[in-house]
Amino acid sequence: MSIRKLTIMALFVAIAVAGSTFVSIPTGIARAYPIQHAVNVIGAIFLGPVPTVIVAFVTAIIRVVTGTGSQLAIPGSVIGALCAALAYKYSAKAWLAGVGEMFGTGIIASLIAVPYAHLLMGTSVAALFFMPAFLTSSIIGAVLGIIVASNLRKTVLIKSFI
Repeated sequence: MSIRKLTIMALFVAIAVAGSTFVSIPTGIARAYPIQHAVNVIGAIFLGPVPTVIVAFVTAIIRVVTGTGSQLAIPGSVIGALCAALAYKYSAKAWLAGVGEMFGTGIIASLIAVPYAHLLMGTSVAALFFMPAFLTSSIIGAVLGIIVASNLRKTVLIKSFI
């Protein structure tokens, strides 16, 4: 990876971590952090699958360590980032990156969060318990990410930088 790409990845991590301190929606045991999902979509469009997953994972770890996110931040953000990046990679359509984020986080990660929460957090919940919170967060974040990425694509700076 180039220094330029690593710098952009670090910037995305900083935006996601800082955003999680300002924008969060309490939804029971989980908290919704739409900025993380917006960064996932933007990263999927501009960076590709591996860097986007790395950004999501590093962000989740920092949020868990600093207390701005629960342990559910790891499956919630990483799975959505992977699905968003793969959807964009194979379609080159920004809206499909958003759909990938919503499906990856809202459906897949919310189902994986149930045994994950039981093992690591000692919480037993029904299979669909996390889905409303994960869907809410990922839908808001995906829409925001699509809007931001679409506007960034039009700038001269982004065209020359990425």
